[in-house]
Amino acid sequence: MTGALLSIRNLTKEFPVRLGAFGERAATVHALDSLTIDIAEGETLSLVGESGCGKSTTGYCVLNIQRPTSGSVIYAGTDIAQLDDDGMRPFRRDLQIVFQDPYSTLNPRMPIGEALAEPILFHKLAPKSEIRDRLHQLLADVGLSERFASRYPHELSGGQRQRVAIARALACQPRFIVCDEAISALDVSVQAQILNLLLDLQQKYGLTYLFIAHDLAVVRHISDRVGVMYLGRLAELAPAAALFAQPLHPYTRALLSAVPSTDPRAARTRQRLQGEVPSPLAPPPGCRFHTRCPLARAQCRSDVPLLREVAPGHLVACHAVSSPTATNWEHNPA
Repeated sequence: MTGALLSIRNLTKEFPVRLGAFGERAATVHALDSLTIDIAEGETLSLVGESGCGKSTTGYCVLNIQRPTSGSVIYAGTDIAQLDDDGMRPFRRDLQIVFQDPYSTLNPRMPIGEALAEPILFHKLAPKSEIRDRLHQLLADVGLSERFASRYPHELSGGQRQRVAIARALACQPRFIVCDEAISALDVSVQAQILNLLLDLQQKYGLTYLFIAHDLAVVRHISDRVGVMYLGRLAELAPAAALFAQPLHPYTRALLSAVPSTDPRAARTRQRLQGEVPSPLAPPPGCRFHTRCPLARAQCRSDVPLLREVAPGHLVACHAVSSPTATNWEHNPA
């Protein structure tokens, strides 16, 4: 994508671990494998997939919270994946994150006003004489009154704490925000409020989001494009409308089929995946989904499928897909 705000190229992340009762065996967790993706300025790109597929690891590596094993993350012409802590400091203003649990990200002994003022003072974004006005503006932006500045995190509800976490990310005047399961810990009614708030803030400040989630209904509401991940690799990438209208990868179809529905006919025709997700300690060769795929054939067990465009803006990594009409759910034995 030309004019991308952030470009991820062949991003790989491996975690060394020790196995056995006494840690006598060394092993490697393959969290990300050659992930390549562009994120345009002002768009919302969502990553979905089962737990352990590498969604959150992608967000942490993009922000250099976790150092990638290899690959690059190009932001403003700089490969920030290669920077140390001092080198990253000028970019921390532009790149922010909203975590899943707002309570764990806020100092329980610090009033909300001090928590919001801290990044403003650290980055010298305003003189002390203007801090009070900036705090009130930040609180107003997320739908909270100025009286919340004197409260502590434990005095707030979950939704209010998440609004504060969003305000803290906004305090640095960022361009890019990673939302790591930012609403999954909230009640459904509060989720809708936070989603609408994120959309309003995006329009007001021109923000770009990497939105990490497992709730496909939420993703459909907020996304411009959706990437489906499986065991550290991108299985499908498409505009949100196209992906939900015509999913191509068998894994994407299975995820969408698993969404709860009030239609009894949909429940009867639901496609259920067989087996468990393979361990990232020893991912299968070839297509990592072939152990559970109803379309698996001999090629899938040996050759890694490339992510290729089969329709305008619609990319899929599957040997069985050559066009939007080429897939079916009939088992194709090798």
